Amino acid sequence: MGYEPQADFGTPAVQGDIPVTVTIDGRAVTVPAGTSVMRAAAECGGAIPKLCASDNLAAFGSCRLCLVEVEGMRGTPASCTTPVAEGMVVHTQTPRLEKLRRGVMELYISDHPLDCLTCSANNDCELQDAAAQVGLRDVRYGYGGDNHLGEPTDGSNPYFDFDPSKCIACSRCVRACEEVQGTYALTIEGRGFASKVSAGQAPDDFLSSECVSCGACVQACPTATLNEKSVVALGKPERAVVTTCAYCGVGCTFRAEMKGEQLVRMVPWQDGKANHGHSCVKGRFAWGYAHHQDRVVSPMIREAIDQPWREVSWDEALRHTADRLNAIKARHGARALGGITSSRCTNEEAYLVQKLVRAGFGSNNVDTCARVCHSPTGYGLKTTFGTSAGTQDFDSVMDADVIMVIGANPTDAHPVFGSMMKRRLKQGARLIVIDPRRIDLVRSPHVRAEHHLALQPGTNVAVLTAMAHVIVTEGLADEAFIAERCDADEYADWARFVSDARHSPEVLEAVTRVPAAELRAAARLYATGGNGAIYYGLGVTEHSQGSSTVMAIANLAMATGNIGRRGVGVNPLRGQNNVQGSCDMGSFPHELTGYRHISDAATRALFEADWGVRLDAEPGLRIPNMFDAAVEGSFRALYVQGEDIVQSDPNTHHVVAGLSAMELVIVHDLFLNETANYAHVFLPGSTFLEKNGTFTNAERRIQLVRKVMEPANGPNGQGLEDWEVTQALANAMGLGWDYAHPAEIMAEIARLTPTFAGVSHERLDREGSLQWPVDAAHPDGSPIMHMDGFVRGKGKFVITDYVPTDEKTGPRFPLLLTTGRILSQYNVGAQTRRTANVVWHEEDVLEIHPTDAENRGIATGDLVRLASRVGETTLRAAVTDRVAPGVVYTTFHHPATQANVVTTEFSDWATNCPEYKVTAVQVGLSNGPSAWQQDYAAQGARSRRIEAEPAE
Repeated sequence: MGYEPQADFGTPAVQGDIPVTVTIDGRAVTVPAGTSVMRAAAECGGAIPKLCASDNLAAFGSCRLCLVEVEGMRGTPASCTTPVAEGMVVHTQTPRLEKLRRGVMELYISDHPLDCLTCSANNDCELQDAAAQVGLRDVRYGYGGDNHLGEPTDGSNPYFDFDPSKCIACSRCVRACEEVQGTYALTIEGRGFASKVSAGQAPDDFLSSECVSCGACVQACPTATLNEKSVVALGKPERAVVTTCAYCGVGCTFRAEMKGEQLVRMVPWQDGKANHGHSCVKGRFAWGYAHHQDRVVSPMIREAIDQPWREVSWDEALRHTADRLNAIKARHGARALGGITSSRCTNEEAYLVQKLVRAGFGSNNVDTCARVCHSPTGYGLKTTFGTSAGTQDFDSVMDADVIMVIGANPTDAHPVFGSMMKRRLKQGARLIVIDPRRIDLVRSPHVRAEHHLALQPGTNVAVLTAMAHVIVTEGLADEAFIAERCDADEYADWARFVSDARHSPEVLEAVTRVPAAELRAAARLYATGGNGAIYYGLGVTEHSQGSSTVMAIANLAMATGNIGRRGVGVNPLRGQNNVQGSCDMGSFPHELTGYRHISDAATRALFEADWGVRLDAEPGLRIPNMFDAAVEGSFRALYVQGEDIVQSDPNTHHVVAGLSAMELVIVHDLFLNETANYAHVFLPGSTFLEKNGTFTNAERRIQLVRKVMEPANGPNGQGLEDWEVTQALANAMGLGWDYAHPAEIMAEIARLTPTFAGVSHERLDREGSLQWPVDAAHPDGSPIMHMDGFVRGKGKFVITDYVPTDEKTGPRFPLLLTTGRILSQYNVGAQTRRTANVVWHEEDVLEIHPTDAENRGIATGDLVRLASRVGETTLRAAVTDRVAPGVVYTTFHHPATQANVVTTEFSDWATNCPEYKVTAVQVGLSNGPSAWQQDYAAQGARSRRIEAEPAE
């Protein structure tokens, strides 16, 4: 598309069943009751001047430009705050209105710089447009006297400037911060002429304030007061492409606004079904990594990991790699080879990697990063409900009466959905948080959890079993729902189990450290408070009982009838942009696409007929098993697309040992990441801006990713999208693939995958998005799952006995470490560390409770040693009561810390998902990096050497 501003109807759309017909400037228009006159006028082609109004904000009525005349009504009401009425006759253009509007506009312009031609918002400014709209030709008041024209610009934020000299005090930025983002970082300070936007207290600037840099204020600003620095530097965009964000599992839709091949800004798309025009600091601003100097754009090879890299052509790299793979296969057999699909790449790209492993390598040794995050979700929800995904769309939360957040931190890890959740909480929904750490939702402006169950790490199953005990023994279960929708015998067995006195909150308090009275109150609230919705994250799955916890959550939802309608459900908050999709695409070693087991002969025959190969019926190796087999000598070659397993997987020592033992490690990525230190082939990847395809977000929403610019990983615009790299490697091995576009790959996926049967690129382009299953029974997709019955038939209650983790604290390691993420950084930080986001989080820090810190003589900023039985690292301390005594917390975004050098090999009993959330550690003062960090830094420096080209 060309560059046209997104349509703004002035006030939010109203959902209603009562139609109202009005006449505006002689045109009849029918809209739902409650619609503003301003919006009605816009919907019938009118354009009433406005400055304080925007259709993602509640009507405010302060700018006085949108005045109209209504027959039979006195005065000139503001159209943004005046609702339509049946038979109403409205006039928006009269001599009286013209005079009033010009007078108002004169006042605005009398205190505004007249630098339009040199202003960064020139020709993209609502104030400029409104002045033209009202026909302003002169300012009678002159430009003398007091004014705000000399106010200094606040350039502290790395992504946007705040120029108060151009502010018209419309309050749109303040209201966006409150209504859209929910942070309340901005306010209007002073009164009358002294009114001005302020970011917090008097000494605060935007960077030091509570501002989370979501960009809502920038998007709301009608002038150049708040404007992206990239726009100031590059000018107005000339074209725009709608695409999907490649950060978290929310799946926000953006307009990538371009000038030639240069990205000027990312603007959240108002019609985005997941984000509704909102964004976070990562998706909105942190895209500069695409052109970072660290990016590798040429293929490279080497014979050994202690040698420097040698840049080669694509042809040589692919031929070399294929020859090595075929040779290893010939010597050691197909099961000596494997691959890891990327949850940052598209569905089509993940599909091709697993197809390459199965059809080309000849084994089922394929896995994905979900192994180390949400594999228990797949196991637990498939067991209980019949499908490996969440039950609701994101909008469903707006119908929830009780929200239970378990082991998740939405405002940091899924911030756009976190803002939506906060909006519902401000409307009156009640909140239960189950987390050992005090996340922001427990207590933040206008949001407070009714119950915070600060459990001991590792006791999720015990807490949920105690809640089930309360619900069953107090007669709070939904017996009608259970009788109709669930297996009666299994429910009876489960009810007897949880009713046992040993599962009461009082008995389990010694285990969970949650006061029994608080837990009972939370259980009663969830069971009786109306629509109850559960949202959970990695604090549920990354445990030795991760799968048990997911099933315990499903048990609670079924027992209370909170499944199968809006406002309820069980909702995993997926971490990466396409982790749901990578799982859907058959990236697990035991499943083909659509979660069908590889041992099923009929399913296997379907793929064999389509691919023209025989498939191994035996499930392949999971990621940790690949490392085990490599150390033992039976696993020899690994193709890793878009994952940094050295930094993200647990027990870094074991990961490194496994990679070092392999004959061939192929890394297909953007940067020489930590895994590339142990690689023999590097295939440069493409960013989400440089490719076509689809992502599937946490709500099963499939959305198009559209190419914004040409891939940088090749000369003269001859770069390759990631699916093309995989296809080229497959063809170098002799497979003869001939896909011309990802749309053809999706057609194959739809042909072979019942839940994707109705999905195509053409349909996604037309409709915007679809939520699987999309099949004959659900031709328009499935925003809400299990509405008329569970996919598996009857819901299955599963007994989930609490089994303490083998990871125990003791005199040597008396504290429990749990890990997580922070707002400004993403996963291992490969992308966000190469943006200005480092200004907020330049290193990982260790949160420690004041009591534990005092006992060890630790103060905030001190360098401390973090040690477990498998390894140690050093990092700086942050003393805070966000964590409980006995618990410490850190993130894993920075390779200099290598937090996973201390995490252990313990994992979920069903899926091998690592137990990142429970590691026994000791913390003490340190005077420098650990020996591991020093050795690792030296090895990394050696490994990243690139052979210089000889001088001519």
